[in-house]
Amino acid sequence: MTARIIDGKIIAAELRARVADEVARVQREHQLTPGLAVVLVGSDPASEVYVRSKHKQTQAAGMASFEHKLPADVAESDLLALIAKLNRDPAVHGILVQLPLPKSLNTETIINAIDPAKDVDGLHPNNAGRLAGGSAALSPCTPLGCIILTKSVHASLEGMNAIVIGRSNLVGRPLVQLLLNENATVTIAHSRSRELAQLCARADLVYAAVGKPEMVRGAWIKPGATVIDVGINRLQEADGKTRLVGDVAFQEALNVAGAITPVPGGVGQMTVACLLVNTLRAACAIRGLPAPAV
Repeated sequence: MTARIIDGKIIAAELRARVADEVARVQREHQLTPGLAVVLVGSDPASEVYVRSKHKQTQAAGMASFEHKLPADVAESDLLALIAKLNRDPAVHGILVQLPLPKSLNTETIINAIDPAKDVDGLHPNNAGRLAGGSAALSPCTPLGCIILTKSVHASLEGMNAIVIGRSNLVGRPLVQLLLNENATVTIAHSRSRELAQLCARADLVYAAVGKPEMVRGAWIKPGATVIDVGINRLQEADGKTRLVGDVAFQEALNVAGAITPVPGGVGQMTVACLLVNTLRAACAIRGLPAPAV
């Protein structure tokens, strides 16, 4: 048996198309153009690629895109002043500060300065707390993408055993809350969990977000399980070339799992698409409109 490959590219493209339809509708019916502001500090090459991709996709969905590039040595007070300005700007409905930030800046201080209603990364304590309490909240984009990918395989996640390997604020913790909202039974594990292989072997749904290349082996996977690989790791080959791998040993898992996301071409594709979803949702909520149909 070979696992079905969950194609993040196709699913993300369909989601972006639905967002674009809804953006056109709110423009037509309510004269509202959702606006996303992205703030990039310094010139980290990976971050620059992300920001370019966000800018392109935001515009393609019919939204307004605002980019702010600041030098790596920007004073924290200047960055906070920019965020305060974006918080007040009625044309901006989503604010995203690209992480990681330079060491000279306090990430927590910066995130806490963003208006929770415009926090499309879902990292503000207000949103994290609402999500943990089971209330409506802007959720981090990557976990949201993981749920959508899983639901492309299973219409309902109710009663399924899920394991989340990784406990970061960006992926692991919010993903647990989203799975609980779907009525799944959730185990949260991490690199220090004991008997991780046995914990994995019980799970119908495996989410690997631990940041260790190919840590989850094929032998750990329950036959027929759905595997969502959040990891993106660069491995140096003997010939000097680098290849991208996830946190799951893909070839091994392919022969055991029922469905699996590839790296690249899986979860990464969904993150930007879900950012557009969050911006649209934030714009509608700020204007007091019903939630959009995405």
